[in-house]
Amino acid sequence: MIADAVTWFIGLGSVVFIPIIIIILGLIVRVKPSKAIIAGITVGIGFIGLNMVTGFLQEVLGPAIKLMVKNYGLTLSIMDLGSGTAGPLSFSTTLGVLIIPVAFILNLILVWTGITKTLNVDVWNLWQPALIGVMVWGITGNYVYGAIAMIPGFLLQLLLADLSQPLLSKFFNFPGIAITHLMALSGMVLAVPLNWLFDRIPGLKDLDVDPETIQEKFGLIGDPIIGFVIGVVIGLLAGYDFGGFMTLGVQMAAVLKILPKMVGMFMEGLTPIAEGTQEFCKKYLHGKVVNIGMDAALTVGNSAVMATALLLIPVTLFISVVLPGNKILPFGDLPTLVFALSCMVAAFKGNILRSVIGCGIYSASMLYLATWLAPALTKAYQLAQYSVGSSGLVSYVSAGLWPNALMVFIGQVFSLPGILIITVVILGLLFYVNKIKKFNA
Repeated sequence: MIADAVTWFIGLGSVVFIPIIIIILGLIVRVKPSKAIIAGITVGIGFIGLNMVTGFLQEVLGPAIKLMVKNYGLTLSIMDLGSGTAGPLSFSTTLGVLIIPVAFILNLILVWTGITKTLNVDVWNLWQPALIGVMVWGITGNYVYGAIAMIPGFLLQLLLADLSQPLLSKFFNFPGIAITHLMALSGMVLAVPLNWLFDRIPGLKDLDVDPETIQEKFGLIGDPIIGFVIGVVIGLLAGYDFGGFMTLGVQMAAVLKILPKMVGMFMEGLTPIAEGTQEFCKKYLHGKVVNIGMDAALTVGNSAVMATALLLIPVTLFISVVLPGNKILPFGDLPTLVFALSCMVAAFKGNILRSVIGCGIYSASMLYLATWLAPALTKAYQLAQYSVGSSGLVSYVSAGLWPNALMVFIGQVFSLPGILIITVVILGLLFYVNKIKKFNA
């Protein structure tokens, strides 16, 4: 009965269930009912607008990517299905249904005790710890191991959200908001030390290539002209004629111009809820800092983020071909790489040059890990009885997140004791960060 209700709720889609959660949260933290309802609907409008723009992005980039692959004779053995299939896959299993109540109860306990400062309302992206569970189940053949493996996956979301919140909130101007999207957060672990390294490399440390600086120095050559130029370059690489690459250029310029407006709708709806949550916590939770955990969709409207993601399309294709041992030909995941790279761009402070270099290195690591994870991921698709139209191995670029590989490796090599140990370790890190070190207090 409960499982059916949860499945039905997920089936409503993020444009419906996220606004419902926002409205309920607003009422709990004593926001006026009318204000809470308007906030929830506004967030839903933001989701619809964002989905329209990202859907358009995939629609116009898909043919260009396909032509690049064909024109340059690129062939590798593992099919890239794209991360868009992974969410429905995860939630089509009983593990996907189970993670929602487990994560909700666990999150409330950890917020109440002050072990985390993030209250996750991004229910849809719980598919990521659910996918970890399904892969561990597939690789070990043990359902219980898979169910338990989801817990450290979710705890890792909270830990990375707590650690990254000050940096992301400042860069994107999101007061009271944390990003809980594991795909977006994972790259921060590489980006932060890389940016420290870049600060110490002569020449590179002095190159400030962010959209604002470009606009200031070159006038017209700024946002959305950056999108236009990148669109034209991708069109040329795809072999488009004059009309084709000019059209793609204007389309990419439109994406960079419209996306920030859609993100603005998100923030318009979330701001009163975030403020109400902070007031509620001051009054009833002894002044605890609690940030609302949201999707990385909030970050993709940034022009530096989109410019980096578009530039990484040909870069990632090139890397995949020359990388020894890689077997994945990027295709389905390339238009949505923006979600995996967005928080890294914040760590590089919007510097597009640093972002392309750092995200290129990260893409190489994802390709290797996604290749290694292909058997576990293929088994996950089979367990979910999800048709992939291929008899061989399947994967996708952003499946190669280090948390995915870590959890599958631990489950495969160390079995249940390893899963329990990593759970305790992540809980210990959360306790240290928020209770002992009092990070971001």
